[in-house]
Amino acid sequence: MILKKWWHFLILFFLVSGLAVAALGVLAVSLIYPTLPSLETLTDYRPKQPLRVYSADNYLIGEFGEERRAFIKIDKVPQKLKDAVLAIEDRRFYQHGGIDTKGVLRAIKNNVSGRSHEGASTITMQVAKNFFTGPNKKRDIYIKIKEALLAIKIEKTLTKNQILELYLNQIYLGQRSYGFAAASKVYYAKPLEDLTLAETAYLAGLPKAPSGYNPYNEKKRVRGMRRQQEVLRDMHRYGFISKEEYDAAKEQELIFKSAKKKRDLTANYVAELTRQLLYKRYGSDIYNGGLKVYTTITKAKQEAANAAVVSGILAYQKRQGYKKAEKWIDLSTLDQNNLDADLQKSLDSISEYNGLIPAIVTKSSTKSVSVFTKNGVHLDITGAGIALLKRNLALKDKKKHKVKPGSVVRIVKQKAKKGKTAWHIVQLPEVESAFVAINPKNGAINALVGGFDYHKNKFNHVTQAYRQPGSSFKPFVYSASLEKGFTPASIIEDEPINMTAEEVGGDEEWNPKNFSNEYDGPIRMREALKKSKNVVSIRLLDSIGTRYAQDYATKFGFSRKRNPAYLTMALGAGSVTPIELANGYAVFANGGYRIEPHLITKITDSNGKVIQEKSYPIAGKDAPRVIDSRNAFLMYSMLRDVVQSGTATRARALGRKDVAGKTGTTNDTVDAWFAGYSPHEVGIAWMGYDQPRSLGRVETGGRAALPIWVEYMATALKGKPDVLPPVPAGILSLKIDPVTGTLADDSVFEGVFEDDSIVEYFYHENPPPLLQLDFPALSDIFESVFPPDNLPNNPLQPGQRFPNQPEETLGGEADRPLPDVMIPIDAPLPDIDDETSDGGTTTAKETAPDTSNEVVTPPPPEKADPPVKKLPPKLRRPRRGASSIDRARNILNPSGN
Repeated sequence: MILKKWWHFLILFFLVSGLAVAALGVLAVSLIYPTLPSLETLTDYRPKQPLRVYSADNYLIGEFGEERRAFIKIDKVPQKLKDAVLAIEDRRFYQHGGIDTKGVLRAIKNNVSGRSHEGASTITMQVAKNFFTGPNKKRDIYIKIKEALLAIKIEKTLTKNQILELYLNQIYLGQRSYGFAAASKVYYAKPLEDLTLAETAYLAGLPKAPSGYNPYNEKKRVRGMRRQQEVLRDMHRYGFISKEEYDAAKEQELIFKSAKKKRDLTANYVAELTRQLLYKRYGSDIYNGGLKVYTTITKAKQEAANAAVVSGILAYQKRQGYKKAEKWIDLSTLDQNNLDADLQKSLDSISEYNGLIPAIVTKSSTKSVSVFTKNGVHLDITGAGIALLKRNLALKDKKKHKVKPGSVVRIVKQKAKKGKTAWHIVQLPEVESAFVAINPKNGAINALVGGFDYHKNKFNHVTQAYRQPGSSFKPFVYSASLEKGFTPASIIEDEPINMTAEEVGGDEEWNPKNFSNEYDGPIRMREALKKSKNVVSIRLLDSIGTRYAQDYATKFGFSRKRNPAYLTMALGAGSVTPIELANGYAVFANGGYRIEPHLITKITDSNGKVIQEKSYPIAGKDAPRVIDSRNAFLMYSMLRDVVQSGTATRARALGRKDVAGKTGTTNDTVDAWFAGYSPHEVGIAWMGYDQPRSLGRVETGGRAALPIWVEYMATALKGKPDVLPPVPAGILSLKIDPVTGTLADDSVFEGVFEDDSIVEYFYHENPPPLLQLDFPALSDIFESVFPPDNLPNNPLQPGQRFPNQPEETLGGEADRPLPDVMIPIDAPLPDIDDETSDGGTTTAKETAPDTSNEVVTPPPPEKADPPVKKLPPKLRRPRRGASSIDRARNILNPSGN
């Protein structure tokens, strides 16, 4: 056939072109379709979910993830959201097979001509793009064809509702939010079901340009509102909403408010520490896999620790007085006709920390201070609320006032009379504090507060701050001395030590002193620990050897490197973290076992399947024993006296008899500590400045740190039985002379002297000396008769005779007759009872021997000691003892700091 007309050629051209396009299409399908990715990602959809950290009692404390995402099932999606998305994105979604031909041709035409760069025109194609192409990958015609073919494959595999569910949960909507459920929280701070039609329409318009319609940017919000109007118009045009609904939605004013991260429990330091531990183990995968990590902390105890640290810091600030306002704003420069708005803008950049709300002073007088708070509220603060400022505001010279109109201050709600609360003006703290509590049986961390506020200072003082422990380290020196033959009744000279530069081995002399600068002369070791005598600790350490004490401290987990073998170690001049100190005191609390402080109990996947669950050593079962149970018991007995009548008597406010502990105060009060425990819980409280400086002349561990410990323990020990640990086998309870530390034999002095003896505990192999002797002071033995390698012959040691004393006076350890007051090893062993009225000493009652590790209440006494005859004061036994002044031995490079 011969073509004679021009339109014949035109028809032939289109026919051939059509056949060519069809052939190319078939070829493309045959070549590209087999290379399409598997749809397992869609059929087994697992959205990226953040790492979530929970308490032991299942309260959420933290989330960490690259994407904000909250998955929602299609049947839970509000109908108005489905309608809005379909109206603006793909109104024929339920009719087409994955490709809207008209839309695809339009996109190809615009991409070829360069007029615009359009995305896929159907929801199914957008699902294909979101899952398989990637958001930043360059997209050309070939990619478009591939996405179209993939959309067909998706339509053949999934139902329409499944595809829509994937789209609604996977689509990126700005502000790191993926899916509409997450975007609803990000932009409106409420769930999808609570959104209005107007709010829903704004979200539905975001997929086209999430960053371009960001409502938190004023210019972009205008474009976003135009897009929202377009969504509402299409919803009305295609019959999804009525005219009345359309008109009402158009007029609604939108308020955008980002939701704060929801937390069931505030424990930011715990959450961050957990994240670090998991990142070290699994890397960046933790942010996308939906892992759930369960920690050892509990809600009640963590909240108690949070409150205790804040109240402890505020109490310290109150003692220090108000220093100055944070900043000053010139109110005259603000718009007086729109003053509140300008005040609000001035406060927007100032963060709230731990309930301390920033506020601007608008008016002040001697009786009240008026403020405008960051929450947009005007308050008049009077009475106790301005106690920190009352004296300063009374000054006639207003230039000297620390706050005035325009001053930025902090306000906080605190308890007032009759259980009510009132606003107080306080200082934003510069000082830091930390608290950690662990279970001494298994090492589980029950509560951890790393500082005043995580958002103000992310440095975790519990695990990262190496500080001098001061006197809170002394118990470990005392514990070491017990293993060297000393007893709680050993007499040690409490007199100043003066060491020359030559003796010190340095450039300056060293003159360590007691904190109180008071000295008692010869003193029993128990009393010395109770009163925290510095020079006694130094003499003890010198006697047992610094190397030995350094090695011994490693049993409790302390580092040799951070606690060098100098005499200053007796004063806590090394460095420890609060968690290390808690680990050390746990050994005393559990009877001598080394446990592992730990934070994580188990890890599960997003479906709750356990990935990892670890058990930890338990004291008395599989934990290694590191010190003798008798040593732990004697230390408990002495540290209990510190609470009952020593430097930590404020802990008696708990009304318990089973608590023990030690205060710690370093030179110039740079660090304040209290380390305390009961058989149920170990707690460590610390206070200090990040850049070390004095807390103040009147501050001590008992004043600054102990109240934090007491407030926490009031909650932690509530309902726990008040029990004393059983007396281990191998402990003797003997009557001694409280002045000389020698064994009190009632038969010798009966009818002559009044018996003022007390009861003390001893290792059965280390009973006290039988007779009171005039002996040289402790350190003199190193200079004369008893060199360091002959310490067992020291007359202070049990069962030893004094030089030139007839052997029959004391007798040998093997053949010496036992006095009537000595309790045989196999006899019922005594337990600790209340202290006597003169404070600090203890009485004893006999109990059945108990070698188990369980903490039980001792049985009632079976037999009382025979009555002691009281004699007139004029016949009291003369007090005699050591009187010479010790001089400490040479040490290498000591420091008084």
